[in-house]
Amino acid sequence: MRAIRLVSGILGVAVIAASFAVATGARAQSGQSLVNARCSACHKAVGGGKINRINDVRKTPEAWSMTLMRMTLIHGLKLSVKERRTLVKYLSDTQGLAPSEGRKYRYILEKTPGLTDAGPNDLLTQMCARCHSYARVALQRRDKAEWLKLMHFHLGQFPTAEYQSLGRDRDWWGIATTKVVDALAKSLPYTTKAWTAWKDRKSPNLAGVWRVVGHQPGRGSYEGTLTIAAKGGDRYAIVTRLNFAKGEIVRRGGAILYNSHEWRASTKGAGGRARQVMSVSEDGMSMSGRWFDRKSDVIGGTLNAVRIKGAKSVVLAVSPKHIKRGTSAKVTISGVRLALDFDLGAGLIGRVVEKRANRIVLMVKASAAAAPGARDIKVGKAKLAGALTIYDKVASVKIEPAQTFARVGGNRGPIPPVPAQFEAVGYMAGADGKAGTKDDVRIGVMKAKWTVDNFDDGAKAMKDKKYAGRMTQSGLFRPAGAGPNPARRMGTNNVGNLKVIGTVAGVKGEAQLFVTVQRFVDPPIR
Repeated sequence: MRAIRLVSGILGVAVIAASFAVATGARAQSGQSLVNARCSACHKAVGGGKINRINDVRKTPEAWSMTLMRMTLIHGLKLSVKERRTLVKYLSDTQGLAPSEGRKYRYILEKTPGLTDAGPNDLLTQMCARCHSYARVALQRRDKAEWLKLMHFHLGQFPTAEYQSLGRDRDWWGIATTKVVDALAKSLPYTTKAWTAWKDRKSPNLAGVWRVVGHQPGRGSYEGTLTIAAKGGDRYAIVTRLNFAKGEIVRRGGAILYNSHEWRASTKGAGGRARQVMSVSEDGMSMSGRWFDRKSDVIGGTLNAVRIKGAKSVVLAVSPKHIKRGTSAKVTISGVRLALDFDLGAGLIGRVVEKRANRIVLMVKASAAAAPGARDIKVGKAKLAGALTIYDKVASVKIEPAQTFARVGGNRGPIPPVPAQFEAVGYMAGADGKAGTKDDVRIGVMKAKWTVDNFDDGAKAMKDKKYAGRMTQSGLFRPAGAGPNPARRMGTNNVGNLKVIGTVAGVKGEAQLFVTVQRFVDPPIR
């Protein structure tokens, strides 16, 4: 257990914290000299300043930090905190991924909850994604020989892998060293056009004020600012201000930019400590990703930021995202350099309540005759497609995520519980007039009444609803404490199989929630 806490602490410091002491001019020399000094005892120099294995792999900052931790725990590598930070920065800069290479799988870095993970085909799903996410594989690049070495590492490090459940029903080793290696070498090669074009890219100076919009499940949409001040060496001091319908959250902290686009920040303030994981656009004018609570990454929200200086007029978000016909609502249009003139489309009348360069607040009335459906919102020459949905009535409700996990924890133990956050999404019937068919029109996230129930007869027999945890009216499920429960049948712990029910305007939606045991090893890339 001590090793688990050590891994979590050091990785958090190495990858996210922004107190790096690496000057820009000395970055390459310091990093390369450290690689030579600390790694060459086991890794052979192969000429051209390269070292065997290290220069044969490209990874994200989180993956390089995991590699250094494995070298520390298993192979006896000794590094100071400063040296570890320097190595993560250097390896991420020189042996990283181009933005386009990791875009599809960034959700695993951003800790996006509720997403299922599978490989691009059945072979890689069965052989790779049974033990860890496929994203963990896809966020690295190797040539064929290096992928084969990884297969050997797997069996050497985990010798029972080919005999475990769902592994012994096939020639696991034969498939791993042939078909899997061939597939990975083809789809995730070390040398790519994207990396060749990106690897020598100079880091942009991100200092300035950025316009921010996003959505936090359970709390709602927000808009605000991200103020960035340069500190040298790709390091920044930051202040985030997020304005929700029910108040503002202000957090301050530090950030670092890896590989000219990998933004990692750690902040603290109202609501506790949070981390940011984003990718900077190639022109350096926008960033997107997610922020999440340091103690519970399920709690968090999307982040979309646009640099204000030099930006063209753009509409970033509209909140709320839906209005019922025949009603009125206060609507906030967030963006950059917004003009005064706006077009909401037929059937909507807007009166200006507040006008700023980056925000317009309107009192909008939707007539009873307004055509239902999603519509574009135009402000001057800027437009946001499908920004506002007009609806007549809620015909069906879907709960997002439809299936997910929560984990028991705490109860004087070292591993905290992991909650689950749900949202109710309303739909109106499409052209066929029937609810629950393919042509239904998504209205958006709506306020719901939340309850839970036993999912099936087995859950009812074990009284899972009573023991597994409780549901809040923000859609957040809080699991019960870890450990044996003497009150339960057979003294089992508080796991359960639950049905999550969200009711909107009398219409119910359902999801499945598995309340399971703690994740005893929780690496940065799961």
